Amino acid sequence: QVQLIESGGGLVQAGGSLRLSCAASGRSFSSYAMGWFRQAPGKERECVAAISWSGRSPYYTNSVKGRFTISRDNAKNTLYLQMNSLKPDDPAVYYCAALLYTLWQFREDPDKYAYWGQGTQVTVSS
Repeated sequence: QVQLIESGGGLVQAGGSLRLSCAASGRSFSSYAMGWFRQAPGKERECVAAISWSGRSPYYTNSVKGRFTISRDNAKNTLYLQMNSLKPDDPAVYYCAALLYTLWQFREDPDKYAYWGQGTQVTVSS
């Protein structure tokens, strides 16, 4: 069992930055690849970024490349998402999720993730 708790969401002006954190507890954090997903009202849950258990080869969806950075600190059992140059298209509830490392090829598929946080709201004002 892995428990995930997100923090860092809030209201920011367009062009601003936020840093999301996801604190993990329970079974070995380093056994899991991790992902950040977002879901806006009326839309499907989307994988924004994912990172392997080692931290190498991060994945980003096209709309956030060059603006968002995913990282992890296995010693602190924490996942991060640095979001810069936030746009009006970015507001959503952001979730972190844990994916067994052997399923890395399915990193974009929310159905393959085993554990989820409760989500944190990101709002961008224009």
